[in-house]
Formats: sequence, structure tokens, C-alpha cells
Amino acid sequence: MKSPLVTLVSALVATTALLAGCGLVSSSGTFHDARLPGGERPLDGAKLVVTSKSFTEGVLLGKITATYLAAAGAHVTDLTGAPGSASSRQAQLNGDADVLWEYTGTGWVNYHNETETISDPKELWQRVHDIEKRDHGLEWLPPANFNDTYAFGASTPNAERLQVKSLSDVAALPVPDRTFCVDDEFFSRSDGFIPMLQKYGIPYNDPNGVPPGNVTRMDAGIVYTATAKGVPCNFGMIYTTDGRVKNLNLVVLDDDKKFFLPYSGTAVVRCVVLDRYPQLRTLLGTISEHLTDELMQDLNGRVDIDGEDPADVAYDWLKSEKLIE
Repeated sequence: MKSPLVTLVSALVATTALLAGCGLVSSSGTFHDARLPGGERPLDGAKLVVTSKSFTEGVLLGKITATYLAAAGAHVTDLTGAPGSASSRQAQLNGDADVLWEYTGTGWVNYHNETETISDPKELWQRVHDIEKRDHGLEWLPPANFNDTYAFGASTPNAERLQVKSLSDVAALPVPDRTFCVDDEFFSRSDGFIPMLQKYGIPYNDPNGVPPGNVTRMDAGIVYTATAKGVPCNFGMIYTTDGRVKNLNLVVLDDDKKFFLPYSGTAVVRCVVLDRYPQLRTLLGTISEHLTDELMQDLNGRVDIDGEDPADVAYDWLKSEKLIE
């Protein structure tokens, strides 16, 4: 039987203050009570504020973190689900939040306006890590083994019929088979669809590349179902850890020329907090080493497709991995 939800009364006070300060809003302020195996409490007495972005994966990572750190003995204020990237980021910069899961590509492009494409995940993490520590007093811990980046997918029947496993395989197909579904934002990005086609030698608006009639622009959510049906496109833009990839049995094509920037999931902690509670390195590292693309697809799918509550999914997963009891 699941433990009762912990309602953090003190979080309401903190939330009120944050609302006035930076517009941060908590998704629920609740997570499941738990303890570490053997009842260990390495964070006994620590006071921590965990925040997250508002999309499913961000909230899930926040709930996993809040549950696990509280199980380790910390008094955790749960401010997961901040709208957009700016609220959670600004809260951490202001010192109003201590722990936030981020993405290396987001740090590089969105926060620091860098345009250089660094395809090696470790190099990109190191570059972001160094800038953030020097300029903002934020420690980007070693990244988890999942990468929530752009990719192209195909239905399993289409991938088998066309014998494609990579984007180079797509480029080698006859022009009529090079059909794509993308959303408007990805179509127009400077690091999006048109530069990607150029990288793979099949330029847009070229009769020998990808004619405009081969591209259908639609809402991002519809791309997944259209790709699964194979109508009106053989290949659709997806996110690698989206739950619909697994649910719809899509094949993720290898970006073999390394066009897309890595978006490795990384726990970010304020340096002053990490100095005060160095145990966070080990605890957050334990979470990170368990996370993979396939796992995030599964957890995201439980929320987005099955309708489960992120706090429940976080608790169940931590318990299944024997990280809590």
C-alpha cells in the first residue's frame, strides 16, 4: 500500500513568497512519504527547495528528486511545475530554489545564446558546466544517460519496408519516399529542419532533395499519430524520450551525422547549497545513473497516455528500483 501524500504546509508559505518574487507556481506541493533502505538519513535537517519546468518530464524528474531527497531526511519544499523554462530558472538564479533538472542543449542555446553545434554530449556538458559555475554559481552535476533531443521517427512497418535505420538511409531513398511531418517551430528553427536536410545532402525546395510538397506542417502532437499511420508522411519529427515513441511503436532514426545538439538531462544545484550538503552529489548521482531514454519514455507515457499522477509514478519507480521503501 502506498504511503499517504505528504502535504507540505510550509511550502504554502514559501510559495506565497515566491509568487510575489518571481511568479513561480507549484504544481501541487505534494509527493509521497518514503525513507531510504535501512532508514538512513544523510540529509537529516537539510532544508531544500526543488523546482521543475511544467512539462511532463520536468515534473516527473522534480517529483522523483523531491521524494528521494525527503526520504534521505531533508525537509523538501516542492515547487515543481513552474510554467515555462524562465520561472524555474529564474527562481534558482534568485536563490529561491535549490535543485532543478535542466538540459545541456537548453543551457547552451537558450541561456547562453551559443550557436556552435557540439555533438559530443560530454564536451557540451563540460562547456555548459564551466560557464554556469563561473557566471551563475550553479553546479551542473554529471548528466544522466538520457537525451531528450530532436529526432525523426518512422512507424515500424515503414522502417522495415523502406529499410531505414538512420537519417543517411532516408537521404538515400527515392525523392517520393522522402516525406516529412514537422511542426512550424521546428521547420523555422535555425538549428531545425531545413539546416538538417542540408547537412544530409537533401536540401529543401530542390527537386532532387526534398520538394515543398513532400513536407507537411502540423501541430507537434499530431505528428506522432501521422507518423505512426504513415500518412501523410513516412518520417516525423519527435522528441526522443516522449512516451508516444514507445506507445506507438515508432522507430527512432539514428542521427548518424550528429546534426542535433545533445539535450542530456542534468541535475543542477546551487553551489552554496552543494557546499552545505555535499551528500547531494551522491544522492542525485544515484538517480541519474538509473535514467535512460527508454525509461523516460515509459515514465512519460504513464502520465501522458495512461493518465497517472506524476507523484505516483515517481514513487512507484523509486520503490521498484529499491531506492526507497
